Amino acid sequence: MNHFPVGESPVVINGPAGALHAIATCPQNAGEEGGNVTIVCHPHSLMGGTMNNKVVHTVARARRDLGNRVVRFNFRGVEKSEGEYDHGIGEQDDLLAVIDWVRQVRPQDSIRLAGFSFGSFVAASACSRAIERGDPVSDLLLIAPAVVNYDFDRITGFPCPFALIYGDEDEVVDSSEIRSWYDQVQSQKQVYCLQGAGHFFHGRLTEVKTILQEQIG
Repeated sequence: MNHFPVGESPVVINGPAGALHAIATCPQNAGEEGGNVTIVCHPHSLMGGTMNNKVVHTVARARRDLGNRVVRFNFRGVEKSEGEYDHGIGEQDDLLAVIDWVRQVRPQDSIRLAGFSFGSFVAASACSRAIERGDPVSDLLLIAPAVVNYDFDRITGFPCPFALIYGDEDEVVDSSEIRSWYDQVQSQKQVYCLQGAGHFFHGRLTEVKTILQEQIG
């Protein structure tokens, strides 16, 4: 597809390991002039993570309501996306391919990257790569980043502002490890900790959406 569809539509994007299946969402009030496109990365591919995850949906709805166009997509090997799971390495190339598509169909727009859990590692790792190659990434959002499962130690800063949301009762990733990593990152940054929230923010997604819309934007 060589244009960003109106409304909410499935799209197929050429990825490095084959076709990537995605959903593109365009707000009703979006104009044709330059704006923002948010790309959202889903949780772990081998643990049921897909672009239909509730946290991914929450980010997508929040940014749509703020007037962003949104793309959420399945990494390689997930549902109809071709290829095989690649431990977060090939998935970075998948994200860069989605960025390529966005730049083709919306060349005047800024790009906002977001990721949840495993998806946060992919987004965080690909962020600097994207900016280094000239992609107009304006900011990065990480939700419950899997800092104990992936090599976040080598990620010490970002060339764009970033925001972090996590719960202090995360049952998957030690919340103290998340905060420790955040404290070491050298970037323009902001953090929001939801007291009593777990990794998947059960019963707390409305609060996550409010933070996205009223605090982070």
